[in-house]
Amino acid sequence: MIRKPISLLLFATLSPAIMADEDAMTVSVTRMTLATATTMAQAAIKACTDKGIQIGVTVVDRDGLVQVALRDTIAAPITLPISKGKAYAAVNFNAATAQLKDRANGPIGRTPGVVMATGGLPIQVGGKLIGGIGVSGAPAGKTDEECAQAGIDAVMDDLEMSM
Repeated sequence: MIRKPISLLLFATLSPAIMADEDAMTVSVTRMTLATATTMAQAAIKACTDKGIQIGVTVVDRDGLVQVALRDTIAAPITLPISKGKAYAAVNFNAATAQLKDRANGPIGRTPGVVMATGGLPIQVGGKLIGGIGVSGAPAGKTDEECAQAGIDAVMDDLEMSM
């Protein structure tokens, strides 16, 4: 009779340790959909267009790979590679590119494809980095950043609700 309760007690004590696998061999990753990235890019363009500015915008996933790249009708062609570099830097450093300016003249700042000029922002939802957005074409980096933020703001409520 005593064996059953001891066995149950022993199982109950050891089972959480057995079930808790802290050395998992896989991880789950949250990613934006193409529709979300597109909405974000279009909102960034609209924010700058409303200010009379033509821009290029790039949204990258958490790995820095392009999901969406859009260039407004008469924005300079160079806006796309610059916006891509800003988005890539923002996601790789998980920081606004405005915060990276001090590193721009160092070895990391000279890495091909990394642009550490104001206008790139990481996209974070629920404490998770899910991508980056970069904007180029405004006369000032601060305006690029404002338009990038407008892109993020256009989808943030829906992204937060999806977590």
